[in-house]
Amino acid sequence: MKLELLRSNRNLLFWALQAGGWTGYALAQYVGSVVYGKDRNYLLVVTIAAAAGFLLSSPLRLLYRRLWQRGPRAILVWSPVACWLLALIWRPIINVTYMEVMKPDWPVMHPLEVFAGTISSMSLLLGWSGLYYGIKFYESLQLEKEAALKASALAQEAQLKMLRYQLNPHFLFNTLNAISTLVLDGQNRVANLAVSRLSEFLRYTLDQDPMKKVTLRQELDALNLYLGIEKLRFGDRLRLEFDVDERAEAALVPSLLLQPLIENSMKYAIAPREQGGSVTVFAGIEAGQLRLAVVDDGPGLPAASAGGNGRGVGLRNTRERLQVLYGDAHGVEVSDAGPGLRVEMRLPLEVGP
Repeated sequence: MKLELLRSNRNLLFWALQAGGWTGYALAQYVGSVVYGKDRNYLLVVTIAAAAGFLLSSPLRLLYRRLWQRGPRAILVWSPVACWLLALIWRPIINVTYMEVMKPDWPVMHPLEVFAGTISSMSLLLGWSGLYYGIKFYESLQLEKEAALKASALAQEAQLKMLRYQLNPHFLFNTLNAISTLVLDGQNRVANLAVSRLSEFLRYTLDQDPMKKVTLRQELDALNLYLGIEKLRFGDRLRLEFDVDERAEAALVPSLLLQPLIENSMKYAIAPREQGGSVTVFAGIEAGQLRLAVVDDGPGLPAASAGGNGRGVGLRNTRERLQVLYGDAHGVEVSDAGPGLRVEMRLPLEVGP
């Protein structure tokens, strides 16, 4: 939790790293003094040096923010200048403290002696600067990566919505045309029931997010809303069968995945034939994957190829939608069922609540 807080609060992260870095500097200096047998009073020198470094280096953050916006050339030119100027202040503080604490009787041969070691202090501040820019560069890369991922997710969502919007008018056209036919035939009660079921189905489709996955049980319940409409259209000409493994009912699938495949079967296997036909939905788990299939007893592959790449809009949208959601981790196969057509999908097994 604390780590997440530091990552989300850049100001807090800076001060935590600033305090930790200069504390580490003080400890390293003190350990070195113990190794070389220096007096214990040297701890005071180290403490004052670290505190002065902490205070003097902190304003560099404000300067480096502006240099960062101006680009690499400004950083390379002005960062060493800033470090050198700070070293001219920091080093005398260290040297004077050392002389007062460790060697109070040590005569100063020349005033410029208080600046001795400025280059080494400047090198340390340059190291501080390198760490600052390195962390800032890493953060900028992470922000760019997050922005790219967010843009990709938004693009995928827009693509899925586009596919859904393309599918819904196709379904609406067929259903409204069927209702119109029922009205013309004087079957007003059946037409009214079809309108009611269409309303329920559309309410479900509009409430569903195309990025959201539902359990297969929920998907089958939604599919029954659609099939209820088709049953009114075709009556006994439409024969339905479900062969669903109970273990697969909790698996997650994209919402309204099966409806366009069933609609294709209605168009090619049921509607053109006076005797109608049958549609079977299979679902099971095999080798750690969810396997779904829609099989009809229509004319099979010749009619499928006549409808475009895999029976036209419905299957093409299904392929594109699964590609967006699963990439190469899924498979769609269209084969001749002899008679009829079999559309089988293999999806990664994800289990819902």
